[in-house]
Amino acid sequence: MIYVLAFFLPPLALLLNGQVFAAIFNAILFVLFLVLGLLFLSPWLWAIAPAHAIIAIYMRREDRRHREIVDAIEKHGAPPGWRP
Repeated sequence: MIYVLAFFLPPLALLLNGQVFAAIFNAILFVLFLVLGLLFLSPWLWAIAPAHAIIAIYMRREDRRHREIVDAIEKHGAPPGWRP
């Protein structure tokens, strides 16, 4: 659901995901490319801000997953049968 919100309202999705600075940067991108897209009649420019938001949200979730796996390995040790 957060990805749908990131497509339509990228800065709000980043704020809800806890990425304040990325949301500010994305709001600037959103307005800038929306205006430039209207001036140059290039609707694809609007897609830059949602793409940034979707990638930022994906990377944040991957970081969380990675941290959980590392914490579990540190707490419980390597899985049985694991060889370095």
